[in-house]
Amino acid sequence: MTSNLLTLLVLAPVVGAIVVALVPRGNESAQKITALAVTSAIFLMSLLLVRDFQPTAAMQFVENHPWIPAYGISWKLGIDGLSLWLVILTTLLTPLCLLGSWDSIHERVKEFNVFMLLLEAGMLGVFCALDLFLFYIFWEAMLIPMYFLIGIWGHERRIYAAVKFFLYTMAGSVLMLVAFLVLYREAGVGSFEIAQLLTAPVSPSLQMWLFGAFALAFAIKVPMWPFHTWLPDAHVEAPTAGSVILAGVLLKMGGYGFLRLAIPLFPVAAVKFAPWIGLLAVIGIVYGALVSLVQPDMKKLVAYSSVSHLGFCMLGISALTTTGVVGSVYQMLNHGISTGALFFMVGMLYDRRHTRAIAEFGGIKNVMPWFAALFLVVCLSSIAVPGFNGFVGEFLILIGSWPANRTYVAIASLGVILAAAYILWMVQRVLYGEVTNPKNEALKDLSPRELAVLLPLVALSLWMGVASPSFTRTIEPSVAALLEQVRRGNGGSVLAETPAPAVTVARQ
Repeated sequence: MTSNLLTLLVLAPVVGAIVVALVPRGNESAQKITALAVTSAIFLMSLLLVRDFQPTAAMQFVENHPWIPAYGISWKLGIDGLSLWLVILTTLLTPLCLLGSWDSIHERVKEFNVFMLLLEAGMLGVFCALDLFLFYIFWEAMLIPMYFLIGIWGHERRIYAAVKFFLYTMAGSVLMLVAFLVLYREAGVGSFEIAQLLTAPVSPSLQMWLFGAFALAFAIKVPMWPFHTWLPDAHVEAPTAGSVILAGVLLKMGGYGFLRLAIPLFPVAAVKFAPWIGLLAVIGIVYGALVSLVQPDMKKLVAYSSVSHLGFCMLGISALTTTGVVGSVYQMLNHGISTGALFFMVGMLYDRRHTRAIAEFGGIKNVMPWFAALFLVVCLSSIAVPGFNGFVGEFLILIGSWPANRTYVAIASLGVILAAAYILWMVQRVLYGEVTNPKNEALKDLSPRELAVLLPLVALSLWMGVASPSFTRTIEPSVAALLEQVRRGNGGSVLAETPAPAVTVARQ
């Protein structure tokens, strides 16, 4: 079964979307159950990847079938330590999004479930594709369902947010496509397979231009400052499921693109651009935190916090050290879990009160004790309290970035302090004190369905905080191989590697 497992994972959501589309329009329960059953089965199937994955740098579960042989285009899929857990994160969050939206989507239910399934197929394809042309097809394909999810089921300014999201990402994608075509022509290997392109020499001057095109596309997706302005609008206007998938998975594709394509394909340019990427990252960390500090809207606060948190991920990548990059990949997973849970909980409050204004709440723990307890745990995870997943990721990033630029680390540490300020201030205003607004006195606590959505994410945030080696041991070999590729491309002596004890922090 595992010989074609990745193809099954990528195509199963498409088949599920067709099945849901064939269910009679009036039978909304069958549409929801079918979509949830398909995505749940895909998640269980994806666990076979974890079971059979070996902690080595080699690509695993590789499938290679000619698609357009005349141009060297193939259906080539595979995963390594960089993509394994991002695939699992995608398959986990999709059924949780469908379950979390069970009672909040009332119009065009069939179309909503179809688009969610198609979106999952596109996301999984991006993380599994080992052919540049195939990567681009999936990269573009997943934009379409997300555009409709925001534009149809979003809030008041949904059309504006959807168009802005699409235009920003398309602008970067067009540049990336041009870079793909130039690389294909200059490499002269007659193939779009990433493994073959890695062996083709590219002149340092051309690397600078091609890396710039790739980096811009991925920086928009992260998003890095100053390319972030589409994100708060998209998050705030999207339905809860859209916000969770956007924060949990789509933003990670930017960092993944740097690691899978931009850095290994153009190692000379990557080293030269690294300090500038680090600079934009630390600006994003502080900027996102400061803007979050003054937000009156809970969802917008969480949205701007994503700019800050993803800045840490890019700081770790820019360090080009084993510890920094491992921490970056781990922090991508942490952000997907913690911020995904925060968006779920903000959506649950919105379903009850139809407002996200922090000033409308207060004393919620008196009427929703289960909600208050889980909300506090998720917030502690988000601000990287020791014992939670966020602490491991941020600690590895900071210690891994120290050899590259100590000033950047010092500035980034300010972001940790600011994160505690804006998150805990939100917690204090929403949960504590007396219930001063009469509309909050009769709020219902979490339902069994809502607990089923949140408890897996809360459990993961704790597990990833105390058992990080179960994740990092599969990530480290691929990161080490990536950095070795960069060293070879730069003559073997341009990177300031982290001392050995720091690399093993996650194992202790």
